[in-house]
Amino acid sequence: MKRLLILALIIGLFTTSCKDDETVDANAFNTLSEYLETNSMDVGDILSYHGTTDVKFVAAPPVEEDLSSFTSTYHIIDIRNTTDFEADHIAGAVNVPPVGTDLSGVLTEAANAGSKRILVVCYTGQTACYTTALLRLAGYSDTQALKWGMSGWNSEFDKWTGGIGNAAETSANWKYDAAPANQLYDFPDLNINLTDGAAILEARVEEVLKAGFKGVSASDVLGSPSDFFVNNYFSDADYTGFGHVSGAYRINPLTLTGGEMANLNPSEQIVTYCYTGQTSAVVTAYLRVLGYDAYSLKFGMNGLYNSNSAWASNQWGGDSNPKNLSYE
Repeated sequence: MKRLLILALIIGLFTTSCKDDETVDANAFNTLSEYLETNSMDVGDILSYHGTTDVKFVAAPPVEEDLSSFTSTYHIIDIRNTTDFEADHIAGAVNVPPVGTDLSGVLTEAANAGSKRILVVCYTGQTACYTTALLRLAGYSDTQALKWGMSGWNSEFDKWTGGIGNAAETSANWKYDAAPANQLYDFPDLNINLTDGAAILEARVEEVLKAGFKGVSASDVLGSPSDFFVNNYFSDADYTGFGHVSGAYRINPLTLTGGEMANLNPSEQIVTYCYTGQTSAVVTAYLRVLGYDAYSLKFGMNGLYNSNSAWASNQWGGDSNPKNLSYE
């Protein structure tokens, strides 16, 4: 009899523990999203910091006469590999290369910024924008990425020209019809045994940084768009004006406050694309913190259809070309 009572107690404790874990898992997304909304960290806040002044998530390379002022404004974190950094880098930059795909070293270096704004630098601006979003979520709310990366700093470093493409021009999976109606889905489950919003955010940011940048190629998405949940992060006019990946949704704005997160399918690989792959990198990092299996389409519209006649801005080789700024 005594043994049966002990066994019953053990089973009861185990069952209670499982139920507690399930409760935590079910509520973690809501707890995190409420914390983000309350603390002005919705998607729009990360894309453009709303403080005493608006600080967009990217900073364009300066003109030569403003170079000294530009570099002195920032604590510059260069996340390229050590070999490339040692060959050439912006004056005053600190190298924090990824360890494999792990970008979490930026959290340690960010603490050394003092009163300076952080500027993250990579090859094309895409991984830097991804990292910038996560640093903003980690409390460095006016962090910026160097737009176009070192490719825009000096033509010596151009890795953008090799990234552009025009496969969409002749692809059967490039369409000009209206966007499909948005659907409603459940939110993802965050398998995390934490109940405090700040603690959940800290853990998720670190985990996403450790996993590194998540991107997919234009050819993969164009080749089989039905393999992904594709979101075109354009205006309505540009959705049809440029054309779009077949079946792509247009969920923009995409916010917690407005409820548009419920239009994303958490059971699919979510691919966001924009014009340059930089805004989509920010959105992708944010979605991964929330638990979505999210990816950024590398080089954006420039990688899909650079020669498209609809461009007004952000076309590589059109309105954007590398500057020839000095470096160390």
